[in-house]
Amino acid sequence: MNAIEIHDMAKSFNGSPVLDEINFKVRKGEIFGYLGPNGSGKTTTMRIMLGLLKPTSGKALIFGEEPDDSNSDLRSRIGVLLENNGLYERLSAYQNLLYYARLYGVPESDRVEKIERLLEFAGLSGRRNKKVGRFSTGMKRKLGLARAMINDPEILFLDEPTSGLDPESRMIVRDLILRLSEDEGMTVFLNTHDLAEVEKVCSNAAILESGRIRACDTIVGLRRSHDKPVLEITLVDTGCAERTLNLLTSQDHAYDCERDDRMVTVALNGESPSTVLGMLVTNGIAVEEVKNATKSLEAVYLDIMKRGREHE
Repeated sequence: MNAIEIHDMAKSFNGSPVLDEINFKVRKGEIFGYLGPNGSGKTTTMRIMLGLLKPTSGKALIFGEEPDDSNSDLRSRIGVLLENNGLYERLSAYQNLLYYARLYGVPESDRVEKIERLLEFAGLSGRRNKKVGRFSTGMKRKLGLARAMINDPEILFLDEPTSGLDPESRMIVRDLILRLSEDEGMTVFLNTHDLAEVEKVCSNAAILESGRIRACDTIVGLRRSHDKPVLEITLVDTGCAERTLNLLTSQDHAYDCERDDRMVTVALNGESPSTVLGMLVTNGIAVEEVKNATKSLEAVYLDIMKRGREHE
């Protein structure tokens, strides 16, 4: 059984469509990235999966059941971390976890051990008695993740878990998410527009735009199906880089190129790299370094967005 199955699910508000018959599945134990720009329908999808909204048509299944706010058995199998972390800043880290342990009905005999384990997991054991209001953004995020795990969920829904964090805190939160999947076998649904994080932690992803699933595959599969051989050319100075860009994008050649300072990235479209380099040499353009590359997930994402809008 899959952890999540979305079947032809649509949602409209006052007659305006937000989701347009989307479909995807999430296997148990995987980290699944749900990508899309703001306003694409990501949050609406998550609210339906949590039983907070009803779809207009189609259905969402969580462990084979349709989510409902009154289904306490299903709710007990789910953990949620939203952007606000759900923490009380006047309480200490320990008091916050104790409050949620009581709220979720964790047996009194298990509470202390579970709270201590979660504080250690989040790297906050030494700050257990500090008020959360004095925590950094990264520390609050880590405690929020521990809070979402207080009921030992089988699936964890994360909404922009690294939003607003510094690079070090993003890395720590990312490592915690990976540990949940690898060590605990937990299913993680990652709702985000942070492509770099998805590329580092997710095995599969769906790309949502204007309420429609534009692509759904493994990270490797997304790259393979939308990728083209790319040549990264580093020029000796910015002047040569500008001349290279103008030459390769001229009406005579019309390559798909991007420039970043002294580097020009060229989509080859089946041509040999030597053909491109030959043109540069013929035109007296000095090259410092050349290497083959593959598109990042960000480049693939932008390409999928562009194609989707062109076909509307």
